Amino acid sequence: MVLVPIVILVAIVAILIFYNIDIKNKLNTYTNISKKINNLNVLQDFMDITGEDISVDEKIKRVNDVLIEKFEIKYSTIVVFNGAEYILKASNTDQKYWSNLTNLHTEEVFKESITNAVPKYITVDQEGEKLPYQKMDFGRAKSAMFFPLFIDNVYIGYWIIESSVMHAFDKVDTTLLEVIRDDIVALVKTVSYQEAMESIVRTDQFTGLYSAEYLYGQAKAKIDSQPTSTVCMFRIMNIEEINKTYSRETGNNIIIAVANWVKTSIDAGEIFVRYMGPKFVIVFIGKDDDHVTKVTKELRDDLESIEIEYVSPDGEKKYAKPLVDFVVSTYYKGTGVEKVTAKLEEYLDTADKSEHNINFI
Repeated sequence: MVLVPIVILVAIVAILIFYNIDIKNKLNTYTNISKKINNLNVLQDFMDITGEDISVDEKIKRVNDVLIEKFEIKYSTIVVFNGAEYILKASNTDQKYWSNLTNLHTEEVFKESITNAVPKYITVDQEGEKLPYQKMDFGRAKSAMFFPLFIDNVYIGYWIIESSVMHAFDKVDTTLLEVIRDDIVALVKTVSYQEAMESIVRTDQFTGLYSAEYLYGQAKAKIDSQPTSTVCMFRIMNIEEINKTYSRETGNNIIIAVANWVKTSIDAGEIFVRYMGPKFVIVFIGKDDDHVTKVTKELRDDLESIEIEYVSPDGEKKYAKPLVDFVVSTYYKGTGVEKVTAKLEEYLDTADKSEHNINFI
């Protein structure tokens, strides 16, 4: 009779064990699904950031912020090698640590990681110890994971995450972190064209205006602040004749005078660049055709009234006057500004040299 309660008790215990195992498996399944959903959300965040009309540096900073928030990372730093030097692109550490964090490639503890393209995990085992690369405030980080970054087998920098807790990353899924690393590399690769465009923007020495590349990089967000804008390109049609008849210096003075007049004649919110040679571009952000027609007609008349004095070798005074031709088109938010300017440039390059109209195409 004593065996019956024991058998029942054993059966109950066995049922509870199987039940707990089932609950644990379901929890693990739920956790894995939750992690996958979270990873997909992070990837979607990355894609959204990549598509935003913000600078490359701002995109990388935003991605770093997402990593810190979504994965509860204490410190995260992304450093990129631009071919000449290591640049800290994003970090939530105090700025006083940045010099140290941009020189981790020189640290012996990370050299093998870079050479073999594998992550490196380091941690301290007791209070008072420091991580090998630390130069100050040793208590700030007690664990770190270092990920070298490569594009098509070419080393481009590194991503390092840090914690103020010892052995913080002992049980972290490194596979997941390597996926994130690959996403960071994909972002850097995706925005490399934009970064190239931003880096080649120059200021014209004669007019003080930005070059055409400014339209496709830094100015893009401003232009896309409105659903539509009007892009106007104009050319000094007789610049070659002025250079030949008078002098190249006179031609340069014409270009400077034209640029200065336009600067003071358009609204402060408009974008004005020297596109190339005697061609200039004005972007009227969010302005309708009536406004643009009025402004461009006034500009044409004003510009063609400019006179630049030329004194010939025999002392005779002459005056050079510009002849300007305008062509205008609509730009739609999210499309390519360069497509519009290419169309306008083609028109001006094939127009008769004597033309000085305002043309909408």
